[in-house]
Amino acid sequence: QVQLVESGGGLVQPGGSLRLSCAASGSIFSFNVMGWYRQLPGKERESVATIWRGGATTYADSVKGRFTISRDNAKNTVYLQMNSLKPEDTAVYYCYSKEFTTDQEFWGQGTLVTVSS
Repeated sequence: QVQLVESGGGLVQPGGSLRLSCAASGSIFSFNVMGWYRQLPGKERESVATIWRGGATTYADSVKGRFTISRDNAKNTVYLQMNSLKPEDTAVYYCYSKEFTTDQEFWGQGTLVTVSS
């Protein structure tokens, strides 16, 4: 059973930075894709950033140039570096993964990011 555990959320002022971590219970090499979604208050969950098995990355237009997704295979961890944070980034951020051979999808429990003065 795969588990994804997010950490790194919290309160930050506008213009500040946070780094989110997503630790997987198994090797992230077994995943076809990993990424981050977020759910803004009163909104549907939306994709923020993804990193594919081969290393390619994609970003939502709203975060492009400010957020960076990366991974550490040795630690089975995916990161989301968030810079120049805006109040509009306030949301619960969720880690997700899709297993390469079975196409099973997994979600973390979420971590709250609040951008406010």
